[in-house]
Amino acid sequence: MTNTALITGANKGLGHEAARRLGELGWTVFLGSRDVGRGEQAVAKLRAGGADVVLVPLDVTSDESVAAAVALVTARTGGLDVLINNAGFGGHAIPPADATAAELHAVYDANVYGPVRVTNGFLPLLRSSSHPRVVNVSSGGGSFAVITDPAQPVAKMHELAYSSSKAALNMITVRYAQAIPEVKFNAVTPGETANHKFAATDMNRNTGALTVTEGTDAILRLALIGPDGPTGTFEDRLGPLAW
Repeated sequence: MTNTALITGANKGLGHEAARRLGELGWTVFLGSRDVGRGEQAVAKLRAGGADVVLVPLDVTSDESVAAAVALVTARTGGLDVLINNAGFGGHAIPPADATAAELHAVYDANVYGPVRVTNGFLPLLRSSSHPRVVNVSSGGGSFAVITDPAQPVAKMHELAYSSSKAALNMITVRYAQAIPEVKFNAVTPGETANHKFAATDMNRNTGALTVTEGTDAILRLALIGPDGPTGTFEDRLGPLAW
């Protein structure tokens, strides 16, 4: 039986690369994209490489969009093996003293409420899989251990919305893992925390030292874990991290 995965925000960057890599392994990939035109272009590119990819119009900030995505995927498959909550919003790097509730709300809507909407919507399909897994794409900026280490570059990035949203996503990951043991829930950061490296993506204006492929190593590793694999962990491409 073919393995299936849904990846949110997969028309570009880490999500697109994760889709490509899973496609190469023979998976059926449901490619979530808020922008249908860009999603169609991404699907065409991946199909040209031989991947089995299905476009799923999906705005994680919309209850209606998530419900429609669930209906589309349900019509195509009887179960979902892997959900990768990759879609996110970096905000505008506003310093804490100037950050408003509106700024936080926009970032949280994508980075916190979005994964909750998508996870809860697809939970019935995940439970229909014999070995369901959820990978939440977080950030080293969401780790208290990283943020309080003066040697880490992100410790000097004094913004409020993005880092706190990823800290919330980390907690959400753990709570899901504790409450739903039949599903493996793990969070990843696309970098090498110990080496102060992160992956080059549009969100950081492609300034990262790691390639987008290297940035997806942890995503793929935790998407491909076996039934005895970890749950409730936070990892980068080098292994587990402190929260």
